[in-house]
Amino acid sequence: MKALFVEETVNKISEEVELFGWAETIRDHKKIVFIDLRDSSGVVQLVGGADLSVISPEDVLRIKGTVKARPDNLVNDKISTGKVEVTVKDWEILSKAETLPFEISGDNLNVTLPVLLNYRALSLRNPKIKAIFEIQEIVIDSFRNGLKEKQFTEFQSPVIIPQPAEGGAEVFEVKYFDYKAYLAQSPQFYKQIMVGVFERVFTVSKTLRAEPSVTTRHLTEATTLDAEFGFIDSWEEIMAMAEYIIKFILKEVNERGGEALKHYGLESLSIPKEIPRLKLREAQKIIFERTGRDNQQEPDLEPEDEREISKWATEKHGTGFVFITHYPVAKRPFYTYEDPEDLGYTLSFDLIGYGMELMTGGQRIHQLDKLVENAQARNIDLQRSELYLQAFRYGMPPEGGFSFGSERIVMGILGLANVREASLFPRDMERIDVHLPTLYGKDKK
Repeated sequence: MKALFVEETVNKISEEVELFGWAETIRDHKKIVFIDLRDSSGVVQLVGGADLSVISPEDVLRIKGTVKARPDNLVNDKISTGKVEVTVKDWEILSKAETLPFEISGDNLNVTLPVLLNYRALSLRNPKIKAIFEIQEIVIDSFRNGLKEKQFTEFQSPVIIPQPAEGGAEVFEVKYFDYKAYLAQSPQFYKQIMVGVFERVFTVSKTLRAEPSVTTRHLTEATTLDAEFGFIDSWEEIMAMAEYIIKFILKEVNERGGEALKHYGLESLSIPKEIPRLKLREAQKIIFERTGRDNQQEPDLEPEDEREISKWATEKHGTGFVFITHYPVAKRPFYTYEDPEDLGYTLSFDLIGYGMELMTGGQRIHQLDKLVENAQARNIDLQRSELYLQAFRYGMPPEGGFSFGSERIVMGILGLANVREASLFPRDMERIDVHLPTLYGKDKK
């Protein structure tokens, strides 16, 4: 097992070291060859003789050599090891790489998105692409840490479920031995069940939606960040918790993701002091007045509406974040609480940021009879979800929660053009690792 990482060479001047990694770039000057050796921690320059000229990009190497300080005029301030280099004494190719289909070093990958995704195992090695998932790791980690600071407990939600939590046809049916089951489109039922156990819970889940759309903002498989908690006095406490978490995430990205952000021309992220709140009807009126586009009868914001209200929030409140509340009862799932002071509308909300929906949440119905009544009105048979009903049959406090899309947060932070860029191995209607028509022609089975 390797004992030393590349980034540690800065503390090993004049010492002999053994390093392992990939040859990122090779600069062959005939009698002297320079190689940038990359491992998970960074890059360091190797210096050796003409024998190194047989090494190709992405060859896996074992290197023995001496760490030396670079002359002041040759220091590379762009990398953390830029003050040192390693003079190679002994080396070995552990694995030979084939000729690369495209250049992967540097921040400019001159390939289309389909090519980028079809060669995912290779493109992920690019420093700018890798930086996306360094940010995603911080986003997910800070979601966890922020909620743990508020006494939330993490649990693991199942992927195979007896009944969709949100109803509708956008679910994958699977044959479960001799039974019919589904892939989870949401961990909602299980979040609520666990409120009856730990009061405050969260889960990081894979959610799957059989949504027949190919857009820049939708994925068939997403990693969602879900939280639920009980004993609320007001639905506004749920929004306050969601606001705390998004601010916590952005703060952590600033503190821990500086090097990754630089790949996207970002020094730091703007963190809102206070996120404004608008009812859906108020937002639609503002959009109509600003654009002349009249979607005031629609039950939700269109993508262009989300971009416009985010612009409005930036101009009026100095932040592109805005909570949109009070969606129509018919638009929200059966378990969503109706506002008793604004009948026909729910105590629910979306968080709009970076011009798109990042999160949805709201207060849930905690009374068993009302929950069953709402389900029956929508022809949802909860007998298949008896465990869910048990939680309410044996006492459930007033509660609510929210769910972030981790890929959308990362997409927004870095200004990515397509949410697939923020998914390690994206799935959509025509992709399982590679583009299916490319692989199988017309036969997608």
